[in-house]
Amino acid sequence: MEFFRTNQYSRVNAVKYARTYALFPNQSFRYFPLINNETSGDCANFLSQCLLAGGAPMLYNVSHPWWYHKANNISTKDDTWSISWTVAHSLYWLLKNNYQSKASGIKGFEVNDIRLLELGDLMFFEDDNGKIFHSAIITSFRYSQPLISQHSFQALDIFYKNSWPANHIHFLKIVL
Repeated sequence: MEFFRTNQYSRVNAVKYARTYALFPNQSFRYFPLINNETSGDCANFLSQCLLAGGAPMLYNVSHPWWYHKANNISTKDDTWSISWTVAHSLYWLLKNNYQSKASGIKGFEVNDIRLLELGDLMFFEDDNGKIFHSAIITSFRYSQPLISQHSFQALDIFYKNSWPANHIHFLKIVL
């Protein structure tokens, strides 16, 4: 499996960022609160920040954009971002498509065995309708089980099955 040998993604930096901002979001980025317990929220925005901290370059291309633009240093109200930066379903498909097409930038390779997961890999939660509605980053392990950190609700090192109920959970190995 070549993706283990060519990885330039800094898992240490991604996890350090996640652990720093899991419970108290980074005020340098726009925060997207849950609205009436809907499937909105800040989960993909948080993961995108973690990926950026891990060395993922922003992608401004037309077909598969992934970016965040700070309008100024005073407030985040005028910031802009790509859909794949802030929407779990879009981030999931961007990462998978980038891997399958061998595109430049951050990629995700889906695995079915949690024993292949490492710190800094991602989980995507799918509902009964086949839609990815939530995402989280692996920040620790306990008894060989991944613990995740996330936004929408804020959590640090929780067992992934204690997050949102899901019909299926996708495990993505992250590579650059």
